[in-house]
Amino acid sequence: MPWLLSGLGLLILLLAGDALVKGAVNLSLRLGVPALIVSLTIVAFGTSAPELLIAIKAVLDQAPGIALGNVVGSNTANVLLVLGVPAMLAAMHTSECNTRKTYLFMIAATVLFIALAFRGIFDLLAAVILLAALALVLGDAFRDASRHRSAVRNGEEIDVEDDEEVEGADPDMSWLLIALFLVLGLIGLPLGASLLVDNASIIAREYGVSDTVIGLTLVAVGTSLPELATTVMAALRRQADVALGNVIGSNMFNLLAIIGVATLVAPIPVDPEFLQFDLWVMLAASLILIPFVFLKVDISRLWGGLLTTMYIAYVLVVIS
Repeated sequence: MPWLLSGLGLLILLLAGDALVKGAVNLSLRLGVPALIVSLTIVAFGTSAPELLIAIKAVLDQAPGIALGNVVGSNTANVLLVLGVPAMLAAMHTSECNTRKTYLFMIAATVLFIALAFRGIFDLLAAVILLAALALVLGDAFRDASRHRSAVRNGEEIDVEDDEEVEGADPDMSWLLIALFLVLGLIGLPLGASLLVDNASIIAREYGVSDTVIGLTLVAVGTSLPELATTVMAALRRQADVALGNVIGSNMFNLLAIIGVATLVAPIPVDPEFLQFDLWVMLAASLILIPFVFLKVDISRLWGGLLTTMYIAYVLVVIS
């Protein structure tokens, strides 16, 4: 049964990722909003749901270290694994995406998170700061969306990809069908991740793998599976803006919202090992995106292989 349920979880993840991307892209067309804006909000928040659920549960179970470790590990996996694996399947033309501002927001959120971590604990003050930063980011995204809609209504020329060139897009798709795709995606992603992680953990224990190793690998990777599923489908649909925007948005949401909300439940102490190694790996992984964001470099299959290899090396170091 664990093997069967793990396969079912993976299937649900792939189908839900496809539904969420399709719904998000068509929602952006109906609202006159760039797909990047939608991926930074609806898609990013939906695919980060497993991290949020695990963080709150860990704090309630008086295991706050799991919440912090899952967020830091997931952010590293989001860049190296979630962008690496899809790129090996289909090169992502990120050179065509304008993600500079949102990427700078992600780096700023990462630096802010690390600075707060050096206080030794995420308390109520840290929660207020993180959630306030999230509100600023979302406010800026919605202002951009409003300006974009105004430009469309006024008939101004805007620098966006022609809607007819977007694979899987249907400008005439009904609101009901769009809502159905979004709901199926937002429900299916955490459900599939939960099925896969829980049953993979059972399989791992049957083969004598320790709980520590399971936590460092399966939990971090498992909660990044929604992002991976969504990004794989976005890459195959040649929606590089959705793929890259999903990773950037998810990382910001992980740092600002998940730890911010979890800290409202109870304070989260910071293990010194995070300050010495894991936080810096997370920052380094984020900085790796500079060529793809600022230098107009595509994430080719070669780059995908390099990113994936770096993540495997990171996991091996953590395990050792």
